[in-house]
Amino acid sequence: DRRRLMRFVADIKSGAPEVRAPMYSHLTYDILPHEEVVVHRPDVLIVEGLNVLAPPRVRADGTAGLSVSDFFDYSIYVDAKTAAIKQWYTERFMRLRSGAFADPKSYFHRYSKLSDAEATATSEDIWDRINGPNLIQNVLPTRGRAKLVMTKDAGHTVTRMLLRKI
Repeated sequence: DRRRLMRFVADIKSGAPEVRAPMYSHLTYDILPHEEVVVHRPDVLIVEGLNVLAPPRVRADGTAGLSVSDFFDYSIYVDAKTAAIKQWYTERFMRLRSGAFADPKSYFHRYSKLSDAEATATSEDIWDRINGPNLIQNVLPTRGRAKLVMTKDAGHTVTRMLLRKI
């Protein structure tokens, strides 16, 4: 809900005494309809997400609107080689089979009973069809909008930092 996220960060930035946001469940992979997070004038607010640095959408008249990152004081993009990100995704998928996926209420419960070979093949298929293309088409192009780009190696060690602005 991009509009709701924009309103949330705008309200925080404007100093509203109390701002509410919907609670998201990684278990059900959806917003919890009657739960929310309440934020009271934070000194620091961290907004994390794959597309939070996306540029503003272009309106029908050709003008650009606002983007979520227009409200950020500072932005960090954590980067890595695509092969490492794919490997991390597969490793996480394998770990979650006996964790969150095992819960019958989990959106991903259907993956909990897969054999190791089936789970590996499934995670690679999901990566190749969905996550990889999303990374290339929607996430990587936002890297240049960050004020700091931190590059990690396959072992999660930061190997490079590109500081665009303090």
